[in-house]
Amino acid sequence: MKKTLIFVAIALGLSACNMTGEKQDAIQQERDSLQRIINEKNIELDDILSTFNEVQEGIRRINEAEGRVTIADGNRESASSREVIRDNMEFIQQAMQQNRDMIAQLQEKLKNSSIKTTKMQKTIENLQSQIEAQNARIQELEASLAEKDALIEIQDGAIAGLQGNVASLAEENRTKTEKLQEQEKELNSAWFVFGTKSELKEQKILTKGDVLKNEDFNKDYFTKIDIRYDKILKFYSKNIQLLSTHPAGTYQLKKDNQGQYEIHITDAQKFWSVSKYLVVLVK
Repeated sequence: MKKTLIFVAIALGLSACNMTGEKQDAIQQERDSLQRIINEKNIELDDILSTFNEVQEGIRRINEAEGRVTIADGNRESASSREVIRDNMEFIQQAMQQNRDMIAQLQEKLKNSSIKTTKMQKTIENLQSQIEAQNARIQELEASLAEKDALIEIQDGAIAGLQGNVASLAEENRTKTEKLQEQEKELNSAWFVFGTKSELKEQKILTKGDVLKNEDFNKDYFTKIDIRYDKILKFYSKNIQLLSTHPAGTYQLKKDNQGQYEIHITDAQKFWSVSKYLVVLVK
């Protein structure tokens, strides 16, 4: 009888140990399952928060770019400022599209997530509102820039037209000036020649004792001068005679160091008033 009681006690003890082990395994399995759920939720939450932070960073960078555009817009005449505006507007458009895509991703992640919180949904809605407000400002900025670009284009066209007119007027004035200078030079031009009787006859400058009576004399034989500046003419001869007519008192005949004659014109306008051709016979 005593042995029987001992066996029963041992059996009950073993049964109790088995029940305790099974319960501990069940508790551990439940604990592991809860930990997996917590880990999964943490991963989901980290993913959502990471996307959320990217959207916020995108909004911040767009605001900075918007500020740079506004500053550069104050000096649009500068080529570097126009380049700054263009580059920042391209960046803003790309960043805006990225933000829209990430908001759509956030909404999809929250929809499929096991994390269901009204606060998170409101946070996403607030982000979306910020993006929409930012988009409205950007559209206004684009419209303002387009209007100013159109105005600048009109002004550039007007300036180009004015520059064309100025260039045309400058060319016209240059042509007129050259023409006037040429006319003035022609008005102040005169010709002189010296030679022996035979030389002058050969060039038909002297014909039967008359000077320049025919129009077919050789004009190329004469030397052209400007009466404003050429006041002393050399004839390289010790014996000369003026054959053309020039008023007395408007010139002086003088000899140089070699005893050769030269003429000193003292009143150019009167001297050349009768004839613009001076013919001198040298012997």
